[in-house]
Amino acid sequence: MTRTQTARSFSISAIPICVTIAGSDSGGGAGIQADLKTFSALGVYGASIITAITAQNTKAVTAVHDIPADIVAAQIDAVFNDLAVDAVKIGMLSMPETIEAVAAGLAAFGKPIVLDPVMVAKSGDRLLSLDAVSALREKLLPGVTLLTPNLPEAASLLDSDVARTEAQAVEQGKALLALGAGAVLMKGGHADGGECVDLLIRDGMPPFKLTAPRIATRNTHGTGCTLSSAIAAGLAKGLSLEEAFAAAHAYLQSAILAADRLSVGSGNGPVHHFHAMWS
Repeated sequence: MTRTQTARSFSISAIPICVTIAGSDSGGGAGIQADLKTFSALGVYGASIITAITAQNTKAVTAVHDIPADIVAAQIDAVFNDLAVDAVKIGMLSMPETIEAVAAGLAAFGKPIVLDPVMVAKSGDRLLSLDAVSALREKLLPGVTLLTPNLPEAASLLDSDVARTEAQAVEQGKALLALGAGAVLMKGGHADGGECVDLLIRDGMPPFKLTAPRIATRNTHGTGCTLSSAIAAGLAKGLSLEEAFAAAHAYLQSAILAADRLSVGSGNGPVHHFHAMWS
């Protein structure tokens, strides 16, 4: 068989493409690294636009270097002028200038955008400056397909107390909808109790609730990044928002259950993104 005949024997189809716009985690558990691992595990091609470089491991963030806004904009131009992007996930945006550059770069995108408002690392280190919160709320939140805050992030965006009950979480989700998000996923990982409740809030529809037992492990670094990027991967594949959320929720729960099979670092270790592939 000739080389030409061999090439023709394969069917070539376009692979879904996701772009992550986020910060780099040098420890590999969250941020850009977690997003790209998630995309790969779920059969989606991942590209990246780096907004910040963190010196980070499983114990702490020791330094943050913000990428200049013009370089962030140049990355957006380079990627979107060449790749047929199907969905975008946005994570760490630490400066107002970066938020404005991302908002301008995505203004004409017209496809799914998942915004994970990363504010504090698992170690407790703050990743979003206080003056950037209003820019995120006013410049970027309006028009995104899905906003995925945990309960403290939702409270910060609304300048309110952290929701303590499911009813309060639904109320805050609706308040975030009123700020312009297409849908809001209120993540319950920071709530108390033996069950974690995630609530997908959409206008004119009852909340879509998924629950999971709280898993006894400290290896949960990057859970928020992983969930939001898994949802973006599902949307890139053409799933509905509800389908993408359900698939991402199941993937994350399996990654957390398998996290203790890894031995990475001495602090809050990562979830196991490749649990279905590695023996």
